[in-house]
Amino acid sequence: MRAMILAAGVGSRLDPLTRNVPKPLVPILNRPVMEYLIELLKQHGFDEIMVNLHYLADHIESYFGDGSKWGVKLFWSREDRLWGDAGSLKRVESFFKDETFLVIGGDDLTDMDLTQLLRAHREKKALATIALSIVDDPSDYGIVLMNEDSRITRFLEKPKGEVIFSNTANTGVYLFEPSVFVLIPHNLFYLFGKQVFPRLLEQHMPLYGHLTAAYWRDVGNLQIYQQTHKDVLQGLVNISMQFKEVRKDVWVGENVTIDDTAEIVSPVAIGNNVTIKANARVLGNTVIGNNCAVEENATVQDSILWDGAVVRQGTHLERCVVGKDCSVQTDAAIFDGIIVNPQRPPGPAVA
Repeated sequence: MRAMILAAGVGSRLDPLTRNVPKPLVPILNRPVMEYLIELLKQHGFDEIMVNLHYLADHIESYFGDGSKWGVKLFWSREDRLWGDAGSLKRVESFFKDETFLVIGGDDLTDMDLTQLLRAHREKKALATIALSIVDDPSDYGIVLMNEDSRITRFLEKPKGEVIFSNTANTGVYLFEPSVFVLIPHNLFYLFGKQVFPRLLEQHMPLYGHLTAAYWRDVGNLQIYQQTHKDVLQGLVNISMQFKEVRKDVWVGENVTIDDTAEIVSPVAIGNNVTIKANARVLGNTVIGNNCAVEENATVQDSILWDGAVVRQGTHLERCVVGKDCSVQTDAAIFDGIIVNPQRPPGPAVA
């Protein structure tokens, strides 16, 4: 079966983390978020995957290649500008032929049962099915109302204030029949939430919702990105862990050196080729990337270190994200910080 991963966006809500790293390559537990998506799609039989690209396209394509490492076939659609999620789909219409297909956002982390979603879609004879999740704050999502048969009767994109009529949110995971393409114009910026789904409702076409209790997060902003790591460490999402659990809720990679005087407090994940020196403290809800170092008397708590990061001696980090290959100065105390290399590569600067 075929699917599309939407991976063209700049990721401005994660700035400055995305100045040098495209959003689909932002790491969750030291692996790109899009890698988990590919594994999920493969698990449920979606093994031919189209990916649209725009911002830092070379980075994404060079990492994933043809997809053979994950047992799938990847196809790439490079875009000269952003076309919107539906507009991007329209550009690769010929890829989907005459079969049901799935669309998913490239910055989603989920363990959703896509097989069950497909079964519900087919049972309802839907033209489009939206995977739905209950959220605390629906203002950042499309929200829906459904009847007793799960048919969507009302849809509103990113409602505000008194307009909010539901906390049942669009996850951005969709199943479509190929006939949906007649509703999407050629060569036009076009969106599912603001244009395609309202048209489906206006024309009384079979648009259904499928409510899921599965884990799902759009890791497109910093707060959710940090919370997602905590959720993973607490076992709230079913994804593959590439570390060995050396004691309860402490996962350690290969070739790791931890000084006998260092303190490690769970839950913590430590990547490969990491050095933790004398009297250093790595405390709860911390993820340390590959090839990192935590020097003497440094403390890292509730923080995420990307590959190659170094925390110099005597430094205290709390609720921080440290970007790739960054070095945090000696004897600093940083709370709620983002530390990245300042360079932004040439390319588009719009969301």
